[in-house]
Amino acid sequence: MRFLLNVLWFLFGGGLVLAIGYGIAALLCFVLIVTIPFGVAAGRLALYSLWPFGRTVVSRPGAGVGSGLANILWVILFGWWIALAHLTAGIALCVTIIGIPFGIANFKLVPVAFWPLGREIVDAA
Repeated sequence: MRFLLNVLWFLFGGGLVLAIGYGIAALLCFVLIVTIPFGVAAGRLALYSLWPFGRTVVSRPGAGVGSGLANILWVILFGWWIALAHLTAGIALCVTIIGIPFGIANFKLVPVAFWPLGREIVDAA
């Protein structure tokens, strides 16, 4: 079932568009040397948004103060509007019955888009 949902998400739910957007953001962050940690986070978000079903986000135990401070900067510059976009898309998709799984996938992307550093994406059990 996860495979089918991931394929439908990739084709119709916006997974490809999200992954391309996050990928472009990651490349831009890599070009600007100072923002490389944000590029790594955007790359993780690109892979997660490409194939979200069957995976989940957990806090990384070794994340320290540096990732917390970088997350504050991320929220100010990027996180709030990306999270708001995922929230809006999730609500819009949940209005239709067939879009509910895709809306839930967008809701899963909200916290990691808002606060991405110090987290990792793992396979769901």
